[in-house]
Amino acid sequence: MPALQIDDATDALLVVDVQNDFCPNGALAVPRGDEVVPVVNHLAERFGHVLLTQDWHPPGHRSFASSHPGKRPFETAELAYGTQVLWPDHCVKGTLGAELHRDLAMDKAELIIRKGFRPEIDSYSAFFENDRKTPTGLSGYLRTRGFKRLFLAGLATDFCVHYSAVDGAALGFTIVVIEDGCRAIDLAGSLGAAKAAMAGAGVRLTTAAAFDP
Repeated sequence: MPALQIDDATDALLVVDVQNDFCPNGALAVPRGDEVVPVVNHLAERFGHVLLTQDWHPPGHRSFASSHPGKRPFETAELAYGTQVLWPDHCVKGTLGAELHRDLAMDKAELIIRKGFRPEIDSYSAFFENDRKTPTGLSGYLRTRGFKRLFLAGLATDFCVHYSAVDGAALGFTIVVIEDGCRAIDLAGSLGAAKAAMAGAGVRLTTAAAFDP
């Protein structure tokens, strides 16, 4: 089977939230989350354009269970924009946990989109906050640069990768998720639901091997 061809004029790799707190021993560790690092680095060698996202929460963020007396991590709360999963405190801006993984190759990164920095709104998607209407600015950047196809890898498949993929497709971009470059939390069946949602949105799934001759 021929290798998947990358067009440097219109294609970009988007690396989602490969941060210490989402890796083993982190505050919100995704199982085997650090395994995506060598895959992402391998992919970055093949792309002419690499973009990153970074969860960047202020202390006391409303998505933290610690901000809701009597609530525990992974329970839910009703916030102004709807039902929110409550997380352990994680990716607090300026902390070691919020830093990108030290082994992540970042020398080709042209943009880092920080999200979740508004105290009252969480942000899974690289395109919108969780109120589903506050943009991050990524869409405008992609259109200005002329990017049409976006390849996603990172953490976690069923949350930030999933929401980014579905939103990107809804905005008219061609979205491809590189499955072995992602890992999932799989909270109460969230991985299966995420895959179904991505398929329904027209998101293509592939593997890193598809880029190799």
